[in-house]
Amino acid sequence: MIEVHDVHVRYGGVRAVNGCSLDVEAGRITGLIGPNGAGKTTLFNVIAGRVRPTFGSVTLAGEDVTGEPPHRLFRRGLCRTFQIPQEFGRLTVIENLLVVPKAQSGERIWASFLAPGRVRADEALALERARDVLAFLRLEHVAHELAGRLSGGQKKLLELGRTMMTEARIVLLDEIGAGVNRTLLAELADNIERLNRERGLTFFLIEHDMELIARLCDSVIVMTEGRVLTRGTPAEVRCDARVLEAYLGGGRAAA
Repeated sequence: MIEVHDVHVRYGGVRAVNGCSLDVEAGRITGLIGPNGAGKTTLFNVIAGRVRPTFGSVTLAGEDVTGEPPHRLFRRGLCRTFQIPQEFGRLTVIENLLVVPKAQSGERIWASFLAPGRVRADEALALERARDVLAFLRLEHVAHELAGRLSGGQKKLLELGRTMMTEARIVLLDEIGAGVNRTLLAELADNIERLNRERGLTFFLIEHDMELIARLCDSVIVMTEGRVLTRGTPAEVRCDARVLEAYLGGGRAAA
């Protein structure tokens, strides 16, 4: 689904990503781990179109998407969540979901006058889908709460829900466990597994919680100092002496 080939990102004299190559297999859940400063978030930003690499390439489903902006990648089926949720705090939970679907006819000002029936039909479909998403995530009870008032874990669930309102093929998850209590974290993990199993969604996730990595991931990629150190199953990675050394010694590159 994703191939990263020899990607470099430099900020002045700092090499945040330094010759990184990896691939993410379609239909799987792949983890990305490494010490702070390993370059993980910068790599995510490259894949998601927020940062253009100094050198190297990124392909999505076999097509070169290097440097494409996030909105174009969104149309291609790539979605991304953030370590700090980016909800619309003054909109309700269900409104946060309703703004997501692309190419809604009501977004064109003249459609409201020339094709009101189509606008109403699109809105009805979006509302039905949003209700299904809320039911899937067990968030119906906060549907009409302002999103800014949700707990940290609920906001992470809402971000996952917004990806479900799209025609996503791959979702990048940046530290979904950060600041989330264990009960809601278990719910998040359940939902990720269900989306992968039932809808075939591909997930690529950064995470420091090794228990969560072990539960979710088929394969784990380890980064340090801006490049891939090793790759394997969660069990293989946890026993790798090089991984232990990287965590104990830390990476030198900026994240």
